[in-house]
Amino acid sequence: MIRKFAFRSLIFRLFLLSICLSSLPVQAAKITPAPPQVAARAYIVMDADTGKVIMASREDERFPPASLTKMMTSYILEGELTKGNISKSDMVPVSVKAWRAPGSRMFIQEGTQVLLSDLLKGIIIQSGNDASVAVAEYIAGSEAAFADMMNQHAALLGMKNSHFMNATGLPAEDHYSSAYDLALLAQAIIQKYPEQYGVYSEKYFTYNKIRQPNRNKLLWRDDSVDGLKTGHTDAAGYCLVASAKRDGMRLITVVMGTSSEEARAQESQKLLAYAFRYFRTHKLYDAGQVLETAKVWAGQQNQLKVGLEDAMAITIPRGEGEQLQAVLDLDKVIKAPIEKGQSFGSLKVMLEDKVVAEAPVIALESIAEAGLLQRIWDAIALFFYNLIN
Repeated sequence: MIRKFAFRSLIFRLFLLSICLSSLPVQAAKITPAPPQVAARAYIVMDADTGKVIMASREDERFPPASLTKMMTSYILEGELTKGNISKSDMVPVSVKAWRAPGSRMFIQEGTQVLLSDLLKGIIIQSGNDASVAVAEYIAGSEAAFADMMNQHAALLGMKNSHFMNATGLPAEDHYSSAYDLALLAQAIIQKYPEQYGVYSEKYFTYNKIRQPNRNKLLWRDDSVDGLKTGHTDAAGYCLVASAKRDGMRLITVVMGTSSEEARAQESQKLLAYAFRYFRTHKLYDAGQVLETAKVWAGQQNQLKVGLEDAMAITIPRGEGEQLQAVLDLDKVIKAPIEKGQSFGSLKVMLEDKVVAEAPVIALESIAEAGLLQRIWDAIALFFYNLIN
């Protein structure tokens, strides 16, 4: 049974109102210029809520990620904190290996113990290789064992073009990632551990009386930018994963292999400006929102509320929101017993005859089977119903 919701229906009324109030005139908004030229080896712009890739180049190719690697290190650390396996108040011992880590440093001292909360900031803000090694050893026992954890988490996130050999991003054979994979990782950091995300926007951190700035220049230039991480080696070039939120829309950008610190900031700004100007994310339905009340046969209730398990949002060019149509395809016959979460069809959102979003429609409640007499009566009624329909 397929049902089309017109825009004046109850479900889309508020959605349409928000579009009418905030969209540009339709004819003007439909003009979307070509994406800007980006001076980077690879890049991507992704909507953080929908996962929609707005523009990209060589996004699946494998390149050295340099200190962007530390996003995975901090992601695992944040996960362990959330699970309660470790605490920010833990005192972490500093090994000789951590102390001797070359490159960017937090300046921790061998033989001392450091607060885990300070190491988290040392990894994210100061890009400390020493802090990364200390955390890797504390969580997994050794950096090699931690790298194995990194690769397992990468697989779970769908990072198909990533492989990690260390926790720092220092050059190593068979250590690589891609722009798309790093965008997926940034999305996971933002969505899974929002309570830790504020660290990525901090501009300075002082440890051992040494004050170091966050290397992400966009934190000073654009108030909407609040993360995430920079990276640089000779092989990787200058890299930046950034995220910004404007008017309820959050974007993630990744640039890899630019020529300088200034270039990675400028190229990221180009991507953010274009995507925010010409695209918009529409939040269509909340998780658990009632889409329809369906007829139930042989149940203790004769009506079933159905909806979506997860919230639904889409990212489309500005001005195209008024052309959206929702198509609800429900099972013709729904019989008890019904378990909450059981699927009974699908919801498709169409734009110019193309499916731009789709999700299963599920039962929002459980309904037990009716008694024998009710089931017999419904079986008779259903027989004639099927004849007519």
